[in-house]
Parts: sequence; C-alpha cells; structure tokens
Amino acid sequence: MPKLVDLNTFANGGLAEKFDDELKKVLENIADPNTDPTKVRSVTVTVSLKGDKNRELAATTIRATSKLAPYEDVETQIVLDRDSKGRVIGKELKSGSPGQTYFDEEGVYEDTGEKIVDFRKQKTNGGSN
Repeated sequence: MPKLVDLNTFANGGLAEKFDDELKKVLENIADPNTDPTKVRSVTVTVSLKGDKNRELAATTIRATSKLAPYEDVETQIVLDRDSKGRVIGKELKSGSPGQTYFDEEGVYEDTGEKIVDFRKQKTNGGSN
C-alpha cells in the first residue's frame, strides 16, 4: 500500500513544525526547576478533515497542543494583626516565628522583614571598623 502522506512534508512541513514547537515547550517544562520532572507531559497532534459537497476536496486543519506539568506550589506564612481601626491586616512572616527578629549582613529585621537597624548606614555615618 502506498504512503498517503509524508508527515515531514505534510502541509509544507507545517505538521512537523507544529509538533516540534510543542515538543520544545514540553522539554523546557521538564527542565524548569519549578516543576516536577517526573510528571507526565504530552504532545497531541490533531488532523481534522472536512469534505466538500462534491466529495472532491477535504479541507484539512492541523493542530498541535501540549499538556505541561504545573509549577510546584510555593508556601509561606502570613502574620495576622489589626490596624488602628480594627481592620485585619497581614504581612508575610520572614523570620520563621512571629515576634522573632532576625539579621543578615545588611541589618536587623522585624519578623515581617522590615529593617530595624541598617548596618550599612552605621558604616557610612562614621562608624569605625
């Protein structure tokens, strides 16, 4: 039986090009460190054909789609409080424990990440080392 179409040249190479584009998306998704590399991804190629009334031609549409793995969840904590009018407010907890300050090479921070002491300002304002 003779081959009906060559998938590499079908639609002037459009089918192969669309497949390659979706495959590239899948490979980039696997390589993305924000996704689970073991999740299954897929590429689907759909060839749709619709004949004319005389049954002489078939209008053909090619669609390629991919199903990617979602980004992995990122978790954090929000410290809840109330403002002076009693409305609930929240700020992201940066210290790991409510009410606990923390520091790095630049300064000392409240639990929500607001700087209390700036080590760099102290050095530039005549502080000695």
